[in-house]
Formats: sequence, C-alpha cells, structure tokens
Amino acid sequence: MKLSIVIPVYYNEDNLISLYEDIREKIIGTIDFEYEIVMVDDGSQDKSYEVMQGLQKQDANIYTYKLSRNFGSHAAILCGLSKCTGDCAVVKAADLQEPTELILEMVEQWKKGFNVVLAVREGREEGKGQTLFANLYYDMVRKTALPNMPKGGFDVYLLDRKVITVLMALDEKNSALTGQILWSGFKTNKVYYTRLERKVGTSKWTLKKKVRLVTDTLFGFSTLPIKAVSLIGVLSFAGSLIWAAVVLACKLLGMIEVSGWTTLFIFNLFSFGVTMLTMGILGEYIWRTFDASRNRPPYIIEETGKDDV
Repeated sequence: MKLSIVIPVYYNEDNLISLYEDIREKIIGTIDFEYEIVMVDDGSQDKSYEVMQGLQKQDANIYTYKLSRNFGSHAAILCGLSKCTGDCAVVKAADLQEPTELILEMVEQWKKGFNVVLAVREGREEGKGQTLFANLYYDMVRKTALPNMPKGGFDVYLLDRKVITVLMALDEKNSALTGQILWSGFKTNKVYYTRLERKVGTSKWTLKKKVRLVTDTLFGFSTLPIKAVSLIGVLSFAGSLIWAAVVLACKLLGMIEVSGWTTLFIFNLFSFGVTMLTMGILGEYIWRTFDASRNRPPYIIEETGKDDV
C-alpha cells in the first residue's frame, strides 16, 4: 500500500522543518509501506515555499506545489488530493496542533475497511474565544445542515482513493470540503484527540474566513436561509393582516382621527428591512450559481518542485 500525506501550507515557514521531523520520527521511521508527502503552498508571502523546496531536496518522497495566490484551504487541499497517488490520503494541518501519531491510528481504521476516518477533537488547549466559535459553528452545522457532523468537529481526516475520486468529480464552488465528505456518505469511523496549543507562529484563521466558512456551509448544505426567507415572509404577511384589521376596526369605531405618521414610518422601515434581507439571502444563492457557471478552476498552480505526478 501507499500512504499520501497532504499538507496545505499558509505562512508556516517556522513550522515546516519541525513538522517534517515529527512526521519522520513518528510515521516514516515506523511504517513498512510506501509514503509520499504532498505540500501545497496556498499563496504564502513568507519563505514557506523555500523551506518546502529545501525539505524536498532531503526527501525524494516530498512533492511541493505553489498556488498563484491565496485560494483558501479548501482549494489547497483539493490540489493536494488531485496530485497525490496513494491508496489513501491523510489531510493534516501544518501548525503542529494535531498529534502526528493520529495518522497511524487512522491508517489502522482504514485497513479495517473504513473509507473515511475522521480525527475528532474531544478537547482544546486554546483560548475561550476560539473554542466558543468552534462549538457554536459545529452545533449549528449539526442542527441545520449535516446531522452527522461530529460534536467536536474535524480538520484532519483520512480518505480512501474512491472518496478522493468522488470529491474531484463534485467540483463545487464556495463549499466546505468537510461538508462534502460527510455528505458523500461513505463508511466512516472516528479517532479522538485533544487539539494542542499553537507553539510557533500565529493563526491566519481570521474572522472574515470564519464568517465565510459559516456562510458556505449554510448555503451549500442547508435549506435554513431560504426557509428563513419564507418564514419572514409569512410572519410579515400575517402581521400586516392583523395590523390592517386593527386599524380598520379602530377607524370604524371612530378611534382614529389623525393617521399616525410615526407608526407608518416604523412599519415602512421594517418592511424595507425585511425586503433587503430577503434580497440579500437570495443574492447569495444567485452569486453561487453565477460563480459555478463561470467554471473557473478552484486553484492555479504557479510552480511545482518536481515533474507533475
């Protein structure tokens, strides 16, 4: 068998040497089968790609790719999966926050016949803000989009070759790769770990990227946004009928002498807000349809360290 380790890289120049040493000690030095490491630089502006090239010179089983700009981790992982040649592939982050020995645990589960093995976080050595966002996000996903999302979520996972083939065929824009994996429905098992505190470098997981992940998940795998629009429409219509009945009754009873300008202004402002919210949600769907119709590639490879695999 052959194992591929796919590593998306983004501003990780200080982590990569330690990461490779960790993989060499805990994985390469213990396995009795073939391996390859596929590193994809997602448009870093530091020296990440130079470090990757240096590691490639040390180990002929390392393959490096540099994207022309930052396309996002989803695209970088897709690139790595499209280039890997293993019977199964493990996607691992470059920040050393997941124990490397998890790879061996996932391989053992794969040997038992599981097509997908998820490394699920059962604890975090991170700040309360990061933990709170993660818990809220995964709780939302389970309730509105993917009921099979693990409670602690996952970023590290193993995919069988047949799963990789399916993901390559999906070719979805503005989507979440973890959602696609769960949606595909392949035979899945889990291993558990505690996410470690980051020791080197700073996270590039910004608020903007977090919001993008939430919207991509909701619009890609849930009917909640469009149901919310329908619910708002129903409530607004019902409210307007009730308000019209109250005003008409008051008018017939002679209780209204002068129309209320303030009430009318507030009602119009509320109606305008509902209309704009509805248009915004529908616009998100229209934009995603338009973006998919352009059929642009999810990533562009600017440079590769070896002949294409």
